[in-house]
Parts: sequence; C-alpha cells; structure tokens
Amino acid sequence: MVIDRTHDWIERSLAHVWHPCTQMHRLREAPPLPVARGQGPWLFDPEGRRYFDAISSWWVNLFGHGDPGLNAVLKDQLDRIAHVMLAGCTHEPAVELAERLARRTAGALPHVCFASDGASAVEIALKMSFHAWRNRGREAKREFVCVRHGYHGETIGALAVTDVAIFRDAYDPLLMRSHQVASPDARQAAAGETPADVAVRALDDLRALLERRHEHIAAFIYEPLVQGAAGMAMHDASYLRGVRALCDEYEVHLIADEIAVGCGRTGTFFATEQAADEGEVPWPDLLCLSKGISGGYLPLSLVLASRPIYESFLADDVRRAFLHSHSYTGNPLACRAACEVLDRFDREPVLERNARASSALEAALAPLKDDPRVEHLRRRGTIVAFDVRPEVAGADFAERFHQAGLQRELLIRPIGRSVYVMPPYVMDEELAAWLAARVIDTLEEVCRHAA
Repeated sequence: MVIDRTHDWIERSLAHVWHPCTQMHRLREAPPLPVARGQGPWLFDPEGRRYFDAISSWWVNLFGHGDPGLNAVLKDQLDRIAHVMLAGCTHEPAVELAERLARRTAGALPHVCFASDGASAVEIALKMSFHAWRNRGREAKREFVCVRHGYHGETIGALAVTDVAIFRDAYDPLLMRSHQVASPDARQAAAGETPADVAVRALDDLRALLERRHEHIAAFIYEPLVQGAAGMAMHDASYLRGVRALCDEYEVHLIADEIAVGCGRTGTFFATEQAADEGEVPWPDLLCLSKGISGGYLPLSLVLASRPIYESFLADDVRRAFLHSHSYTGNPLACRAACEVLDRFDREPVLERNARASSALEAALAPLKDDPRVEHLRRRGTIVAFDVRPEVAGADFAERFHQAGLQRELLIRPIGRSVYVMPPYVMDEELAAWLAARVIDTLEEVCRHAA
C-alpha cells in the first residue's frame, strides 16, 4: 500500500539520515516530509498530496521542479561528458558559463573560480583576498569584517564571518576572530527615520572600524540588500554604494555574498545592480554566487573576481598561485544547467513576470499591515516577509508554523519569528492570491493555539 511506503520512508530516514539543521532527538514529533516527486512549484508525497514549495527548497529552485528545459539540457550533457577534473582540463560548459557571467558584470569581474556550495565560495573569497594581499607584500592584511547578524555558511572559515549564534556558538573556539559592524537592517529605524538613515548609521560604524584597523583588514563581506538568516532583514541600496566607497578609501577588498540574493531574487540578476548610480554599478572585488545558479538541480557555486585580484596571483612561483580545489570543481552537468538558467533570463521576461507575481503577493498580504500581531511587512524582489510580534509568537513558533503550513499544502519554514516566502519563478497572480490566503490562514491557526 502507498501509505505503508510513506511510513517506511520516514522510519528509514529516522534510522539512518542525519538531517541538516535538525535536532534529531525531536524528529519523531515533527517527522520529515516524504517527497516522491515535484512538478512546477509543487512537491508531492507518496500518497499524492501536494505542497507548495514556498521557500524554493532552501532558495535554490528557480523555475520549478521537473523543468522540461533543464531536464533536456542535462540529458543531452549526460551523452557528452558527466564529469572531468578542471585541474589541467577544460570543457565548454565551464568556459561558456564563466564568459557569460563576466559579461553580466560588464567586465568588472572577468575571472570565475568554481566551487560546489555557498560556504565553499565564501571560503575561496576569504582565502583569495588574504592571499592577494600577501602576494602584494602586505601580509599584515589578514583580518575580516562582517555585518552583525550576517550569515555566510557553516564551514570553519565561513562561520568566522557569520554572526548567527545558533550556528556559530558551539564552534566558536575553533574560529578565527573577525570584526562585526552594525547591520543596516531597516527594521531598526526609529520614529521619523528612513531606511537610508539606518544605512548611514551602519556606514558610520564601518568607517570608524576601518579608520582604526584598515592596515590589518583584508576584506569586508556582506549580503547585498537582504540578510537572509537574519530573518530576511532588508536594507537600502545606498548602503551598497557606501561600502564600496569606504573599501576603496581604506584599501579593503569588498566581498558581496550573493549566494541567496543573486539570480534574480531581489528583482535584478545581481542584487548589486540595484545600487547603480547614473549607470555605474558599485561592483565588489569578489562576488559569491550559488543556490539558484544551477536552477536547483545540482550543487554549484562560483566566485567572480576582479582583474587586479586575479593578476596578483600571476607569477612563475607556484606558491603565488591560488591553490584551492575540489574533485567536482566546474562539473560539466552543473555548469550546463547554469548556462540554461542564463538562457532563460536571456530569452524570457523572467524579472518582469516575477515583479508582477510578487507585487500581487504583496498586495494579497497587505491586510497584515493592520494586524496587531504582525510588524514589518516587507518585500524585495521575490522575497516577501513579515515578523510576528514576540509576545504573540511564543516558544517554538517556527516549528509550529511549519507544521501548520504542511496541513495547508505549504512547505514553509520561518526563521525565528520571521515568516517569509521565496517561491519559484513560476508563480502567477492567481497562485500568489492562493499562497497569501494559505499563509494568513496558517498564521491564524498558530496564533489561535498559542493564545
């Protein structure tokens, strides 16, 4: 029977699969959702029940599950070459992807280093910055600056520039020390202040640090426009221009972590593009990209680097080369999927469709603006979020909301008391209205039982 298969999957998973970011001791109380297949924005369990993937399966799925175009190019690539090492070899999907991403930065970031996942990309960017300064004879520049409540991954190097306690605290004794500066999170605005005012305060804090320590600081890393793990904390685009100017003034590399916010999530392909002033984009020195770049099909990440950083590694001495690799670097299947993602943006009005659907979703959620239980309803591109007031949320709010959402055909996972939706790019206005109604109904259910 199908129902027996569902039970069997869960039991086997509990016995042998160590699920990420999960307290396994409590998993029987909130078992994992068994997923048999996916189609468009929907996931289906073995019994055929559907669930709307409101968070794009941890922000990676761009064009829905089972996308025919992505399926076709991957099947074609399988008949060519599935994998070959990129050390000493090269192949067309990697070359084409690197060329096309460089063009999307108008040549500002012409060199692409491949990795497997977001944290690995951050590790590369940190190592690359330090090594570039060392190759230029400035070995004292070995410190890093990050934004308070920022998230950049869970490997040892990435955790050192992550300021999310639940991920970092247990491993703090293993980590290098970094500097944290004020977040530009617009939710911090006092009465009469604008998001731009909050950004100015955050920039002042960064300037004060750079004045004291710039001779020792290699790079500043941040998430442009939206700090994801901070609860979709959104900030003014003027902050992006400000940090670029400060890094130039104090000779510090700027690392933009666009792992979650790139590939159209914020309304432009790169979030950094939204800070353009009279056509001039404040490109970083290093830009990390992952998650959606392969459409949610295969692990892939990249670091786009400026010409000066790249050229600092050129020498006859191999010790001056950037010595970082892994076995699946530049995997042809993943790169081919990423090229199809870029094709989709080139041939279809993806951003325009997203804007219409996301505006419809924001409008459908507008009644929450007057809900006394809710604060900070906000949107940036395809990301819509709101916070539930702490006195209402109570204990275990995120888990309770997630479970109540499953009962309403939603796969949704709040961050603390911040509820957000980041759906695939196949949502239309009708689905947006449906999604908003289900989110509001889920909120009513959770609050009713918390009262």
